[in-house]
Order: sequence, then structure tokens, then C-alpha cells
Amino acid sequence: MTKKADVLLGLQWGDEGKGKVVDVLTPRYDIVARFQGGPNAGHTLEFEGKKYVLRSIPSGIFQQGQINVIGGGVVLDPVLFRGEALELENSGTALRERLKISKKAHLILPTHRLLDAALEKAKGDTRIGTTGKGIGPTYTDKISRSGLRVGDILEDFPAKYAKARDRHIKRLESLGEKPDAATLEKLEKDWLEAIEYLRTYDLIDSEHYVNNALKEGKQILCEGAQGTMLDVDFGSYPYVTSSNTVTAGACTGLGLAPGRIGDVFGIFKAYCTRVGSGPFPTELHDATGARIRDLGHEYGAVTGRERRCGWIDLVALRYAIMINGVTQLIMMKSDVLDDFDTIKACTHYRLPDGTVTDCMPYSIDNAGIEPVYDTLPGWHTDMTGFTSESQFPKEFADYIAYLEKQLETPITIISIGPDRRQTIIRQK
Repeated sequence: MTKKADVLLGLQWGDEGKGKVVDVLTPRYDIVARFQGGPNAGHTLEFEGKKYVLRSIPSGIFQQGQINVIGGGVVLDPVLFRGEALELENSGTALRERLKISKKAHLILPTHRLLDAALEKAKGDTRIGTTGKGIGPTYTDKISRSGLRVGDILEDFPAKYAKARDRHIKRLESLGEKPDAATLEKLEKDWLEAIEYLRTYDLIDSEHYVNNALKEGKQILCEGAQGTMLDVDFGSYPYVTSSNTVTAGACTGLGLAPGRIGDVFGIFKAYCTRVGSGPFPTELHDATGARIRDLGHEYGAVTGRERRCGWIDLVALRYAIMINGVTQLIMMKSDVLDDFDTIKACTHYRLPDGTVTDCMPYSIDNAGIEPVYDTLPGWHTDMTGFTSESQFPKEFADYIAYLEKQLETPITIISIGPDRRQTIIRQK
């Protein structure tokens, strides 16, 4: 009997804690497959007293017996991949036994990173705040049908690479950024050495692999990166990433038909954060926002950038649940709010014309939107050592019930700390 693939993705502006949840859920699955994004996404996992940050490799890699797939919708930097892979191998992870890479994944070139920096510089005050990893320019080449893919390294690669590099150099010169020859030579040397390392992995036609696995009755979990509000089509455009972070991205990034999608796990924080520029209606510019940031250790896993913090935004969450077809919700970092007197939740937006709405408008410019809040009592309880939902204080149980009513979707998993053991699976 052909199985359906489940999808796990973020419902806010990324950094929701997807890596930890994938690690927790992986024992249920035979295959974990990453379907989009690049190495700007850092998935953090903590267990057995150690902390790991994954950028391109799926978060199921630490569990024995499962296969992990980097899908065709991913953009891959060979140098960063090699560094990440060697670190895992040195820690004892049997990487080559567990990891397969799609031939259709696009390659991030050294000149893509130079273009990323040059394009951001050219935008001046309107810059988006990218991580500078070359992801945007790589997806641009993909859409313009001029990109290099992993499968290209297997045939006539030097000529293909030289053509792409020379085209990028001309583009850089048009932006007034002539690359330093010595710097580019070093970047290129490291990159080509990393390509040779990449060749040692199992490079597959991933669309056939995942569909055949489903036919064989295997269970697949599709792992997304970033968050719904960073989706290039449905996020807070233009302050978004360059790929489809929503459930539909699992179809295009892995070659799965829509009818092959099963459960959709939507992950959100008990509050809200954002990295980089762009609108954020519930952002707190006061001591409360700073307190949430410090208690939640809200700094980018890859970049170290300070995250902007605010109260939970139910308007955006309802929108994300609708777009993704979420069937189960997973709430992260509830422990960060353990010692607050009151908790706020944005239920509606008040628009510039005075209209109050619970629907996501075309634009959510901060200057034009005022969040409308409900205020709920805090629980003043350290929950980080809890092992069952029966231990939850009444105020926290009421907060869960409030969110489920507002979002019309069950919350089935609650995280109360960074370690994989600090995870409560709720009784359905």
C-alpha cells in the first residue's frame, strides 16, 4: 500500500525549533527529506549534553536506521556542506550510510556569495538583510534557467562551471564590484576541492527515490527550512527568502504529488521572533522584548544575529495554518514565558483606516498596523523538568486551550526546553 509523506515546517518567520522536533519525530519514520532552502537555515539540536547546528543536512541524521535526503529544492554550498559533514563524521555520525543527495539540487558558487553582498549593498537602506550565503542569487540562476546542479558535477563540469563563473563576474562588474583575483582564486580552490568531496556521496534521482519508498510502504517526513512568513509567494514580500517554505514546497522540492501529502505538522513559538529586516506587527521594542530575547537565547544559530522578539501573532498563525493545511500544531519554547505575570496574544490587526481584521492583508507594513491583543494570566511555574501534561499549571493549560480555540487546530506536542527529552507528547 502506498503511504503518504508527512510534512514538518515553520509557521512564523523561521527559527521556530524545527530541528529539535524532527529529531524527536524521526524514530517514527524511515526517511527524512529536506525539501527547500539553503545553508542560511540553522537547525539546532541538543541532546546528551551536546549542541549541534545543521545547515543543509536533514535533522534526522543523528538517529540510527533512517535515511536522510537533501532534496532537489535545496540549494547546496559544497564548502559549507563539507565543513558540516566533516564535523558530524568526527562526532561519530555514520554520514555516508545515512545521507543521499539529489542530483537536482542547485549549487551555490563562490561568485553567488559575492553577488549576494554586492546586491545587498546596492539596495542601500532598502536592503533585505540576507545572511550573505549566496542563496538568493542561486535561486535567481535557477529560475532564469542558468544554474548549476549537483548532477552537473558528473559530466563536463569544468566548462559548465567556467561559463557560470564568468557570467557572474560580468554581473559583478556591472554593479561596480570587480572581484579581487587572489581572493576569488582562493575561494574557487576551496570550492572545487569541496566538489570532489561531494562526489563521494550517493547522488540520486530523489523524485524516484521518495516515490518508490512510499510505494514500498515506507514512512517519509519532509523537513522544511525558514518559516511560512518568509515564503517567496505568501510571506511578507519582499522581506522573504527565495524559495517556497510552505507545504507546496515539499511537492516541488521532492517531486511528490499533492495527493501524496499526509499530516502537516506546523511549528510555532509561544511568542514570536524575526531575524533581519521586514515587517513584524507584534515586535516589542521595550524591556519585555529584551527579556524574551535573553530568556529564549534568541540569537541566530548560523549568523549569531540578535532576533527581534514580540508576542504571538494569531493573525499570521491562522494564515499560515490555512496556507499549509496544518493538521497538528507543535508549540516551542513555552518555558521562556514561565515567569511572566501576563501573556499577550494578537488576535486582530487594526489597519490605517480604522478597520479591524483577523485576515492577513496584502501588506503588513509596521507603520500601518496596530495589533489588537488579548491578555492572559501567566503561570509562574518552572516547567522545564516536567514529563507529562498532567503537571501543567492551570494557567498554562488554559493558554493551550485558548490557542487551540483561536487556531482551530490541535496542539499535539509541546517543548519545554532545548533538550530532546524536554518534549511533551500530548494525549489525543
